[in-house]
Amino acid sequence: MDFAKPGGISFEFFPPKSDLGEQNLWQSISELTELSPHFVSVTYGAGGSTRDRTLRITRRIKTETNLFPVAHLTCVGAAKSELIDIIKTLQNDGVTALMALRGDPPQGADSTWDKHPSGLSYAVELVALAKELGIKDIGVAAFPDKHPESPSKQFDIEVLKSKQDAGASFAITQLFFDVDSYFQLLEQARSAGISIPIIPGIMPLTEAKQLEKFSQLAGAPMPDDVKEYFSFANYDSTEVSKRGISFATEFARKLLLGGAPSIHLYTMNKSTAAKQVSMNLIS
Repeated sequence: MDFAKPGGISFEFFPPKSDLGEQNLWQSISELTELSPHFVSVTYGAGGSTRDRTLRITRRIKTETNLFPVAHLTCVGAAKSELIDIIKTLQNDGVTALMALRGDPPQGADSTWDKHPSGLSYAVELVALAKELGIKDIGVAAFPDKHPESPSKQFDIEVLKSKQDAGASFAITQLFFDVDSYFQLLEQARSAGISIPIIPGIMPLTEAKQLEKFSQLAGAPMPDDVKEYFSFANYDSTEVSKRGISFATEFARKLLLGGAPSIHLYTMNKSTAAKQVSMNLIS
């Protein structure tokens, strides 16, 4: 897979916690398939039943659609032997691409990270393991805004370089709201010898509760001008959705015009906004 393919669109989904949620997810996948996305990723649930759904959904995407699946895997709550088994299961299902992530602590991003007694501590270790087991395409996280646990952006760059050196072939950014922060990341990365594609991750904000959540998110600060743009929606659901789609479209256009290889859309398992943004970019 050429993750540097210019102008492509990709989508992220997460494993639902219920059968109904899974039905709704497949409806969204069906509706977005017609856009011929570059690839689709499925996030990883560390818990037993959610983990099984992750593997099942990824398997179905591989076997029942013409989409290219990228499976997420984290170090959370798993022994190294379990991670090896999961990677081998994915390989047996024909999945050749993996997002190798440390993952957030089970109690939430604000709690302390504790590794499994027989597990891995860092994403770079998971990258090396996946590479050793023969995974062809390995993706990692990149941070336009400093990682909440990082001492500096320069440290984030050094970590990204170590992941590239361990075998990572592409990166997808965490959520961000300032175009300049992405291009600063890109410039610093290239200066440090990082050559892998760094794909910006964008979420169309279409609900008032999303605005409240992400405006307070420590790892992805929302600039004042963005807050002001959405404030005019005055929590009207239709206007919030309209502005969210418009903002995501223009944000993506600026990134692509500035040199971003492609756009990765966080769908929240809903097709409407992701489809509209994609169609806006294509037209």
